Amino acid sequence: MTTKVHTLADALGNPVRFILTGGNEADCTQALPLLTGIQTGAVLGDKGYDTDAIVEGVIRASALAVIPPKADRKVKRDCDYALYKERNLIERFFNRIKHYRAIATRYAKRARNFKAFLYIAATVIWMA
Repeated sequence: MTTKVHTLADALGNPVRFILTGGNEADCTQALPLLTGIQTGAVLGDKGYDTDAIVEGVIRASALAVIPPKADRKVKRDCDYALYKERNLIERFFNRIKHYRAIATRYAKRARNFKAFLYIAATVIWMA
């Protein structure tokens, strides 16, 4: 009944890649597929992405993992909180696409049509 949009954005907050999953899917399951083939200096994510597999994948890609550790993590990692403040760009992107009623209310019955609306909205955002 629900759809979750997983998005990778660049340093300016512009969308780079989308993956759609069911609403019950955890965010951390789609992080590595989103990052595949992307060259970057740092990867910013919220506490939902604090898994060993994601952090190791980011480090293997020669990037800095800027992900705050979860409260229940036994071994706490350092996090550059000054750089972490830039994560709000992805939140602003989601705010912008929710201005499109077809995306905010998910009018499309099929995932491919919904993803097409996402690409149209992303194109408009890139052009602005």
